[in-house]
Amino acid sequence: MLQKLDTNILPMDYERVGRATVYGPEGKEIFMMKDLPSWVLYWSDLSEDERSQHDVDSFISQYGDKEFYALRSHFGLVPGQSKELIINKNLPEWLIKYPSMFPSAKKEYDPESVISVLNIEEVRLLSEYLGLKPYKPNGFTSQIFVTTVDPETSEVTEYSVSRISTNKDTVNARLISNPQAGIVKLPKNEIILNRSLKPSWINYTNPLTKNVAGMDFDAVRCLNNSVFVTIVATLITLLINSMAAFALSKYRFNGQIIFFIIILATLMVPASVLIVGIFKMVSVTGLAGSLWGVIIPGAATPTGVFMLRQYMLTIPDELLEAARMDASSEWTIYWRIVLPLALPAVAVLGILSIIWRWNDLILPMIAVSTTKAAYTIQLCLLDFQGEYLAQEHYRLAMTVVSLIPTTLVFVFLQKYITTGIATTGIK
Repeated sequence: MLQKLDTNILPMDYERVGRATVYGPEGKEIFMMKDLPSWVLYWSDLSEDERSQHDVDSFISQYGDKEFYALRSHFGLVPGQSKELIINKNLPEWLIKYPSMFPSAKKEYDPESVISVLNIEEVRLLSEYLGLKPYKPNGFTSQIFVTTVDPETSEVTEYSVSRISTNKDTVNARLISNPQAGIVKLPKNEIILNRSLKPSWINYTNPLTKNVAGMDFDAVRCLNNSVFVTIVATLITLLINSMAAFALSKYRFNGQIIFFIIILATLMVPASVLIVGIFKMVSVTGLAGSLWGVIIPGAATPTGVFMLRQYMLTIPDELLEAARMDASSEWTIYWRIVLPLALPAVAVLGILSIIWRWNDLILPMIAVSTTKAAYTIQLCLLDFQGEYLAQEHYRLAMTVVSLIPTTLVFVFLQKYITTGIATTGIK
């Protein structure tokens, strides 16, 4: 039975049929076309590159009569073939402009008499292009394939549905075996939708190729911005936090404990309290609209300082004294002795920083919300949540894409997490 949430993923996840409307001397004829390839049903949604991958002419040549005419109109071949015919037959050039003329201008011409010298197929083609009776432009739409069970006979009946509204209890449907019978109303709770088993990647390919109607979504730019912010911010965080941890763990000076307590006390400050202060700092320093406005505010973290300090306390002071006796500078001791020995804790902090920076939404909203070119991937995902239209299928697909980098980082570096956390005092 039709579930309410099922309509959120229509139409890409369900079997579909083509409903064709063909005009001719006998009048309008409506019929259904089943077992069509998915690229035919979704032709209007394909990009130019995707359309060029299919041989339309050879495909429609397999059909005859009304199916051929319907598919020819569906693929948009009528204008091109008509213009080519007009040129090859040396017909008046005004025929090419006739469809776009105003009604008052069309009265000055008589296209029926001009095309009457052509054969029946050529007359039909030009009549469809010019909109002449009885051969008006044909129609073709992709519709949802549904079935219902007759409560009296228990027979399964096939219907086609153009759309399903969550606000109505019934749907307008046409009987596939006899679409000419007209539209019937079916109770929505009795409809059975047949899911398509063919995988569809259109929810991924459309955003990644900038093929999202009604919005400017550049996935590559958003991903590049997130990669830049994550890498640069993580490197700065590791450098500042490790230097602060080195000073707090290996030097003795007045107020050392007080400084450490102050750093830990900042952990009790809710992040929401800092939003206004960060916004003012970014605005005053001129970093608004720049990726550096996202990177710098979170460069130093109390959690990172605490984690690295706890680990560096386990490094023997004798190693540092021996290095000083060999005339090593403090920078050399930090860079060549302490930092390599603290690599497990540094790796843990790096992983946590990468995950935080990649998934962070608050700082980008504060710093670059007014600059589209500086959007990170998390901020770009909000574009799919519009005021009047929510494209959840694209948003969920791009969310999966955004999870890939952090998942790979965790998979390949997870051994450092257990080692580092076990030796830093974090439970």
